Order: sequence, then structure tokens, then C-alpha cells
Amino acid sequence: MRRPSRASLKRWLWDAVILLAVFLAIQAWQQRDVPKGPAPATAGILADGQTFDLKTWRTSHPDQPVALHFWAEWCPICSTEEGSVTSVLADWPVMTVAMQSGTAEQVVGHLRKKGLDWPTLVDPAGHIAASYGLKGVPAFVVIDRDGTIRSVSTGFTSELGMRLRLWWAEHS
Repeated sequence: MRRPSRASLKRWLWDAVILLAVFLAIQAWQQRDVPKGPAPATAGILADGQTFDLKTWRTSHPDQPVALHFWAEWCPICSTEEGSVTSVLADWPVMTVAMQSGTAEQVVGHLRKKGLDWPTLVDPAGHIAASYGLKGVPAFVVIDRDGTIRSVSTGFTSELGMRLRLWWAEHS
């Protein structure tokens, strides 16, 4: 078996650095309008018809970070994250936000069809997502115990990534 040459290892490392730089640049561009500091006032109607207010919801989870998971019914990457979101919901307070996925009845139908028992805020026109500076889905926003946005990830986020972001917000 032939060992890779030093030059090919350097080339591979250089390619990895370039790929990482491109990834980070895309993330920065996607998040260019995300507000820093306190989370925007967020209120609306849940898919089950109840009213939702972020500040009130946060008080029901004292001394704990919370997350908003923005998704859409038409988003294939969001479908890929469903198992991760369900698993994280079992251990952390996560409110999902159905962006541009129709009326509450349509969102409930989609959740039932997929077998998802998620608390879901309906954002039919994308106004809530826009208040967070989000241009697309999926997105995972972590808000610390003080109401400050601590982490925003756009695009696919693994279950481990979601858990680590919440853990970091709790311990820092």
C-alpha cells in the first residue's frame, strides 16, 4: 500500500481550509441581518389556536435557554432535521416556527401527517422569521436565560449541534 506524499497531504489540508472558509463565509452572509442582543418581541398564534408570547414562554422555563426552530413544510432539509428536533424537544424547551407553510389548519395537517407532536408557532407570511433577520429555513435560534440571542445556525443543524448550542448558552 502506497503512503500519501507530503505534498498531497498539504494539498488536502489546503483544500479543507478553503472549504471551511467558504462554509463560514456563506454562514456569515446568511446571518448578516440577524439582530445582536435581546431577542425580538415574538408573539402569535400556535397551530393549536393558543396565543404565544416569547417573554411569557421564557418565564415558564426559568434559568434555562430556549430555542426557536424555524422550518417550512416545503423544505427538504427541514424534513431531514425532524428526528433531531423531536429528540431535542424531549430535553430542552424548543418552540418550532412554521414559516410560510400555510394556515394553522394546514400546519396541523402537515404535523399530523408526519407524526410530529411539536409546539408550533404559525408564521404564514414569514414576519417572525424576518424579525430575526432570517432569509430561509431551517434555522435554529438559541436565546439565553436573559433573553439574549446566543446562537443562530442556518441550514442543516445536527442534533448534537442543537444540543451543544443550548448547553453552551446554559453554561456560559
